[in-house]
Amino acid sequence: MVLFVCRHPKRDAPWRRALFAVFAAMVLAGCATKAVEPGMSRDAVLARMGQPDRVLAMAQGTRLQYTGQPAGQFAFMVDLDPSDHVMQSRQVLQAHEFARIEVGKWTRADVEREFGRPASVDHVANWPTNILTYRWYESQDMFFWIYLDSENIVQRTQQGIEYHHDD
Repeated sequence: MVLFVCRHPKRDAPWRRALFAVFAAMVLAGCATKAVEPGMSRDAVLARMGQPDRVLAMAQGTRLQYTGQPAGQFAFMVDLDPSDHVMQSRQVLQAHEFARIEVGKWTRADVEREFGRPASVDHVANWPTNILTYRWYESQDMFFWIYLDSENIVQRTQQGIEYHHDD
């Protein structure tokens, strides 16, 4: 099921969307020119990308998370081996990456390790606990929602279109 989310027209004026589009293009252009390649040292990554949003210890090294959430639509995971060299770097806010989430198995910690911090943590009347919201782009502006239970275990996922109201 796909949901459509309508933003409030007085808070989402066309000039704000245009300004955001310019900003997003600049950020993406900057990211494209700052490629992280396998084998690069941690120092080279930091020189190119700056300080990460989060640094996580992993079983086989360290993960550097660079995320554009809440306003951006990207999250880059840079995995370093034990000698602090890049093993892989990837943009994870994509449909095939979200498809890896295992309902009933993954926890909030698993989600945040794989996708970074969410754009927001939401609540709705018909769901009793937290819903993690990620903003992403796949031919149009999208949302991806991850519904957690009281134990922070994923119970459901859903994607929807971020509808922009032009009034």
